[in-house]
Amino acid sequence: MSNPNDPYVERTVVEQPATVRTEYSAAPAARGSGAAGWWIAALVAVVAIVGLVFMFNNNSTSTDLQAATDAGRSQAMMETATAQAQSAAQAASEASANAASSMAASTQAAADSARNAADRTAEAAQDTAAAASDAAQEVTDAPQ
Repeated sequence: MSNPNDPYVERTVVEQPATVRTEYSAAPAARGSGAAGWWIAALVAVVAIVGLVFMFNNNSTSTDLQAATDAGRSQAMMETATAQAQSAAQAASEASANAASSMAASTQAAADSARNAADRTAEAAQDTAAAASDAAQEVTDAPQ
């Protein structure tokens, strides 16, 4: 028996009387000279070489890299400026709200002070009127 890993070989067995057995082996006939395989290998090598040449010649130039760096830097600066502008707007909004609150508190305090001053003035006017009334009463009650 032959090994299954051996290459295919066609065998012809001729049986003769029981005492003699002859076995002939013949390799399959060669078909072509095998040049097609070489042509395919050469074509693959040419395609690989063309691909390598294209890949190495298609490197980015330094101006392209500098332009990309400048574009990235510009974009980062714009994003930073936008973030700072938003932060400044938020701070201005908070300051405006604080100023409005402070103004309202000051206005309320001024109104309270004015009300207290008006109350004191009214009390002083009443006291003065009462004193004038008492003085007038004393003048009229005094002997003549």
